[in-house]
Amino acid sequence: MESLGSLSGTPWLYVIVSLSILLDVFVPILPSGVLVIAAATTAAGTTAAGTTAAGTTAGDAVEMASSVHGGTHLAEVISLVVCAATASVLGDMVAYRLAWRGGDRFDRAISRSRRLTAAQERLGAALTRGGGGLVVLARFAPAGRSVVSLGAGVAHRTVREFLPWSALAGLAWAAYSVSLGYFGGHWLGTSWMSTALSVVALFAAGSAAAYLVRRPQRHTAH
Repeated sequence: MESLGSLSGTPWLYVIVSLSILLDVFVPILPSGVLVIAAATTAAGTTAAGTTAAGTTAGDAVEMASSVHGGTHLAEVISLVVCAATASVLGDMVAYRLAWRGGDRFDRAISRSRRLTAAQERLGAALTRGGGGLVVLARFAPAGRSVVSLGAGVAHRTVREFLPWSALAGLAWAAYSVSLGYFGGHWLGTSWMSTALSVVALFAAGSAAAYLVRRPQRHTAH
């Protein structure tokens, strides 16, 4: 948290967050979601601290300074959402293109796993029907982003089918993660407690998404 606090308001914060999210599609164990939450928590804590300090002075100048300070950090939070969403989509498209070009190799790898094969089939059916909500749900599920992006490439789904849903998924995930960190830090302050609670909420959403993604398979089995 202290390291992120020192980077707050600098381009390096966005570089680190972007790299983590870009690589997360290939190495799902990277804590990109935790990093986004921590960055948002730090921004919220800085905003709250700045507003409190400004409140100890008096007059219109204080209100103006507080407004400018808060507006600056609000812009930082919005920039963090845009940065995280953009990096998410770029990572998805890189994985999608690699799987498209190496389709046979990826297809053989996926065929070794019944779970990945079933997920690929459900993804193809969803995209064909225009029901790409599965792509959005999978973005929250553990490793779901990797399965969806690689599966779409192996199945040679068109960019027109995949990209809009990938963009929606990235924006939804980024907005949710940043909101957790921001409001947690704003209400509880920049502490391990606020970050921990936000991370728990993120994993809860991931567990719910994983359940919903698997549910069609269970119905089909019956």
